[in-house]
Amino acid sequence: MENQSDNLDGLFQALADPTRRAVVSRLGRGPASVGDLAQPFDMALPSFLKHIRLLEKSGLIRTHKEGRVRTCEIDQRTFHEVEDWLEQQKQIWEGRTDRLERFVTGKDRV
Repeated sequence: MENQSDNLDGLFQALADPTRRAVVSRLGRGPASVGDLAQPFDMALPSFLKHIRLLEKSGLIRTHKEGRVRTCEIDQRTFHEVEDWLEQQKQIWEGRTDRLERFVTGKDRV
């Protein structure tokens, strides 16, 4: 359980930055080179590469190098972990709101 918590901490930390969210959003349309991903951002390439490394370390993306071009793509497995965690949270909160509704409407007291 602690390992899953550590993984989720890293994932949400990676997604907390708007630049990294924009990169992940762009990669949702398909793989792209680091150069193409960096183009819309007003920052030096070494700074942008820090974002790429953090996304890769968190498991959100994979990179591979072919010649001089480094290409990035989404790692679907990691998104499934996040989706599973969010589904668990949804079930917990739906249960709580259902109990609250029964309490407020008096249906629990019958």
